[in-house]
Amino acid sequence: MTAALYARAERAVQVLTVDGRRLEAGRAALFVLEQIGWHPRFVRLAQRRPFVWLAELGYRLVARNRGFFARFLFRHDVPDDG
Repeated sequence: MTAALYARAERAVQVLTVDGRRLEAGRAALFVLEQIGWHPRFVRLAQRRPFVWLAELGYRLVARNRGFFARFLFRHDVPDDG
């Protein structure tokens, strides 16, 4: 991994495709969702303008506020033993 790619990866997820494309942030997330088969029609639509801009905006918003979103999205509720 080059130093420049490492620096970019600290800010956003990076995907290097087989055909040599480098995708980052929202576009990379959409590519991964497409590869795993998550709602194919939705992903194909989200990869088109202007929807891809919304995916990028959403990615940046969540990435810049990870701590805030982690409190609500990734809570581990401990069951009561009593």
